[in-house]
Amino acid sequence: MSGNNRIPKAELTGVRGAIVKRVSRKMLGDVPEPVEIAWHNKKVLNFSFTVGRKVGKWDQCDESLKSFAHMAVAGMVGCSFCLDLGYYQARNEGLDMAKAHEVARWRESAAFTPLERDVLEYAEAMTATPPTVTDELSARLLEALGPAALVELTTFIALANFYTRSNTAMGVESQGFATDCELRPLDLRSTS
Repeated sequence: MSGNNRIPKAELTGVRGAIVKRVSRKMLGDVPEPVEIAWHNKKVLNFSFTVGRKVGKWDQCDESLKSFAHMAVAGMVGCSFCLDLGYYQARNEGLDMAKAHEVARWRESAAFTPLERDVLEYAEAMTATPPTVTDELSARLLEALGPAALVELTTFIALANFYTRSNTAMGVESQGFATDCELRPLDLRSTS
C-alpha cells in the first residue's frame, strides 16, 4: 500500500481542490496520490489532466488492447499504483478480468489471442531500454490493426511509460483501488 512517497502529498485547497476531491472520490472512492503530489505544480497537473481527457477520446484502437498494454508496461516498470488502478478501471469498463489477471504471465498463459500477445510483446518491447521493437512485430500489428490504431496504440504505450515511470520515481505505490472493490491485487511480474 501507499505511504512511501518521495515527494510529500499537497493539500488540495480552494475551489479547484474541492472539485478535484469530489470528482476523484466519485470516480475512484479516493484522490489518487499522483494528483496530490502533482498539486505542488499546477502546470504539470493541468498537463496530466488535459492529456488524460484527450486520450480518453481516442477510439481507433480497442480499449482492452490498450488496457492490457498499460498493465504490461506497469508490470515491467514496477508501478504497483498503475497496476492497481488499471485493474480497477478494467473491472469498471467490463473488460475480461480473467485476462487482466494473466497479463503478468502472458507468455505462459493460454488466455490471450495472437493479436493480444503481439500487443503485450509490443508494450514490453517499447518499455525496454533501449526499445526492442522489431520490424516483424510492427508489421504484424500494422496488418492486424491498421495504421490509425497502431499509431494510437504506440502513443498510448508511450504515455503509459510516462505515467508509470513518473509514479515509480516519485515512490507512489498501490493505493488499494482493486482491493476496495473486493478484487485481488495484481502481482508485479519479475523482469529478470
